[in-house]
Amino acid sequence: MSDHIDFRGGEFTGPVIGKAEYRQPAPAPTALDALPAKAAGFTGRDTELARLREALDPGAGSGEPQAVLVTAVSGLGGIGKTALAVQAAYAARGEGWFPGGVLFVDLHGYDDSPVTADQALQSLLRALGVEPEHIPAAADERAVLYRSLLAERGAVLILADNASSPDQVRPLLPGGARHRVLVTSRDRLPQLGARLVPLDQLAPEASYGLLDLTLRIANPADSRVRDDAETSGRLAALCGHLPLALQIAVALLAEDQDKPVSELVDELTESRDRLGHLDDGERSVRAAFDLSYRRLPPAQARLLRLLALAPGPEVSDEVAAALAGSQAPPTADLRALARAHLVERGSGRGRRRLHDLVRAFGAGVVSGDAGLREEGEAARERVLECYRRWVSAADDRLRWRPGMAEPERFADREQALVWLDGERPGLVAAVLWGRERRFAHTAVRLAERLTEYLNWGRHFDDWIAVAQVAQVAQELAHHAGNRPGEAVAWDNLGLALRYAGRAGEAIGAHTRARDVYRAEGDRHHEGLVWNHLGCALLQVGDAGAAVDAHTRARDLLRAEGERHGEGRAWNSLGLALREVGRVAEAIDAHTRARDLYEVTGDHHRVGRAWHNLGLALREAERTEEAIEAYGKGLEVYREFGDVYGEGQVLMALAHAHEVAHHPEEARTAYLRAADAYTRANAPTEAGQARAHAVALTAPKPPAPTDRPTQVSPPARTPESVPLSPPPPGVPGSGGP
Repeated sequence: MSDHIDFRGGEFTGPVIGKAEYRQPAPAPTALDALPAKAAGFTGRDTELARLREALDPGAGSGEPQAVLVTAVSGLGGIGKTALAVQAAYAARGEGWFPGGVLFVDLHGYDDSPVTADQALQSLLRALGVEPEHIPAAADERAVLYRSLLAERGAVLILADNASSPDQVRPLLPGGARHRVLVTSRDRLPQLGARLVPLDQLAPEASYGLLDLTLRIANPADSRVRDDAETSGRLAALCGHLPLALQIAVALLAEDQDKPVSELVDELTESRDRLGHLDDGERSVRAAFDLSYRRLPPAQARLLRLLALAPGPEVSDEVAAALAGSQAPPTADLRALARAHLVERGSGRGRRRLHDLVRAFGAGVVSGDAGLREEGEAARERVLECYRRWVSAADDRLRWRPGMAEPERFADREQALVWLDGERPGLVAAVLWGRERRFAHTAVRLAERLTEYLNWGRHFDDWIAVAQVAQVAQELAHHAGNRPGEAVAWDNLGLALRYAGRAGEAIGAHTRARDVYRAEGDRHHEGLVWNHLGCALLQVGDAGAAVDAHTRARDLLRAEGERHGEGRAWNSLGLALREVGRVAEAIDAHTRARDLYEVTGDHHRVGRAWHNLGLALREAERTEEAIEAYGKGLEVYREFGDVYGEGQVLMALAHAHEVAHHPEEARTAYLRAADAYTRANAPTEAGQARAHAVALTAPKPPAPTDRPTQVSPPARTPESVPLSPPPPGVPGSGGP
């Protein structure tokens, strides 16, 4: 600007007044301290915060071939990514690691109109002090100017929040290695070559801490969370340990000072729309998830909805394929959902799970649309039918004996058991669908094929749940005239009740099944149910009635030519005969059972018969023969991996060694029994076995003398511990 004005050539018709204004050029303002405020109640992220500090520390990378330029924090919407990143940025600035300043830009990656890289560059250039008129119009030129300005400054931290794609971030990367970029995203963004820091839900303790701390920030005197820690823990679980949901719960409590934590828990528990309650008017879990859902391609959105309907807490690849109605697992879509943190890795490879609240979101999307509901019902039908086929194959393998056709799908018993163990929660949950008329028939067929496995694995609670649902479904069959199906359900329920120790209820269930089979003229199944009824009678202590029931079972099954069923009846009869003191007949019964099992190829039950024969021989004081029989039973149990049966026979073997005055052998057998019971998840039985072993090592009471001794509690000797095996017909015997 010139310091004078030239008026030459001007025409003036009046007085002229000159006014001058002087401006001193000044730099444009900068925004290099632009971090948002820290989140209130931040807690529970010590491990992740340490990883971020390590990545941002300019001295931590010394000796490494390349410094960490970009760190990407990723996780589900509402998981607390921004709060963590801001906390880490404050910590880094406090350490003096970024003297050039901290830049912050919200990319709004999941909004309807996300910020483009060009728009972000314009914002960052203005924050660096560039006047708007000096910002280049071309995107490439903006990026060049941005990198040039950063090159002139000391180390700068750029926090790019809420990115949805690598393209939003790449132009924001500085050229110098001394700078750092911290990105948050709902997607993993591995394409940036970043150090990846995935963020999971909070641990239960941290969730409780967030509830308590945040509520006391609102009101230091508010101790509702602290005063009811157990209920507050349930509240945290209902919030899925998701920070956003927890903060909303705190807001709901804070606005109603008289509301007990238990009342909010009841509302969330009883509501059919939990996400509807997790809304404080400003923040909403459903809205947070909806931002991610609306960005999904149609195939991925459909798969997410269907995964939300899956039975059980995890979904295997084959169940995902059944849900989707495809021949092969939808691997590409599953991986995409995992990158978006909408699907999480399950307990092993090929298994996935959804966060509880994501599952609730997906199910809510389905329930709100008639077309999506029908799509979901069809998917559930496919899963149920696939489960029925797969479980039938596994059950065939568990029941297979030489001479029978080779089952499909599973090469051996172990493979079938591994698959059943992995799918058990989903299988049980699928059977529970049988409460709905549409799924009742297939669910009942699935329940029938699960009984052998649930008995084998001692999953009695699951067995009862499955059997009871099957019974509800079979009541529909009863009204439709399906009497045999009704009988199957009653019998299965009785078996589950008996093995769960509820023998009195089991008697009623088996009696109803027996009466239906008798009315239908089905002598084969009537005989099998008589045997089950006898076991329940023996378990309640009515051994005489049990002998009669097993005798009826034996005669019916023999008449039907059912040799395997006859063997089971003989084995059960032997247990009842021993209980009423007819030991010689019991020995004969178990011998007959063993021989029939041998003929029919049921080697596992051969082991049971040896076990029970040993009990009868021991009762007859033929101890050495009993020890030999137990040994044969033990071999079979180990061959089949029946660890609970192994524990039972080892207990009986230890008792026999005690009677034979073999204390060391007895103690060893008790300890081995305790180990087997522990592996079988039977802690009560394991404790009893250890108590017997301890009793054998207790010091003997001193020999009597002529002088009186001070009164003291008697020493614990083997005789002071009940050593008899448990009553037959319940855990402790070899079973029928």
